[in-house]
Amino acid sequence: MGMHRIESPVTGKVWKLERQVGDQVAAGDTLLILESMKMEIPLDATANGVLQQLLVGEGDEVQENQVLVIVAS
Repeated sequence: MGMHRIESPVTGKVWKLERQVGDQVAAGDTLLILESMKMEIPLDATANGVLQQLLVGEGDEVQENQVLVIVAS
């Protein structure tokens, strides 16, 4: 079983969670949406699997390269 760590591409805020822990996801599925400089940035799954850990909540501030989600494949 592989673990895929999905990191924030930008510094910003978690605007909306699209998936929850335990959800089956496919590569390309949007997991959450970040807001940075008034832009909405979708963060997508990089592999098929199960959303294992969600390390942030809506409204949380995040830093660039911070791990936000772990997907087990």
